[in-house]
Amino acid sequence: MAPQLLFDISGVDYDHVAYDAEAIEKVNPHRGAMRLIDKIVYATDDLQYTMASRDIRDDEFWVPGHIPGRPIFPGVLMVEAGAQLASFVCLSKQGIEFMGFAGLEDVKFRGQVVPGDKLYILCELVELRARRSKSRVQGVVDGRLAFEAMIIGMPF
Repeated sequence: MAPQLLFDISGVDYDHVAYDAEAIEKVNPHRGAMRLIDKIVYATDDLQYTMASRDIRDDEFWVPGHIPGRPIFPGVLMVEAGAQLASFVCLSKQGIEFMGFAGLEDVKFRGQVVPGDKLYILCELVELRARRSKSRVQGVVDGRLAFEAMIIGMPF
């Protein structure tokens, strides 16, 4: 059976900006080339479900070396983009300063992401406790699933 998206995105206004880069940087510590989400285009009031976007550009640091002549957005950066969205959600809800990786589960890469693509990252907050969070994330390009993972975070 084909994997399903975490939530129905058919009604999402992709031009809407729920949180811009400045708002994201007020919560997440990532800056410069390591901020991997450009904006959050959808968020439920309780932040249970969110969707961010990332424009994959041809001038990014990884392009010359990650398959010269056929650049592919690295899988670890896809997962990091998902982790940054999950971190934004958890930090916003808990009012803490930093959320770090504690683990990954069920990681699957299902398609390539290349310069010129717009990557949409979907996030479902599954569990939020004082010492641990779990979020399901997926990456979507042109309606096709590119990756999925369960992100486990730990506040510091």
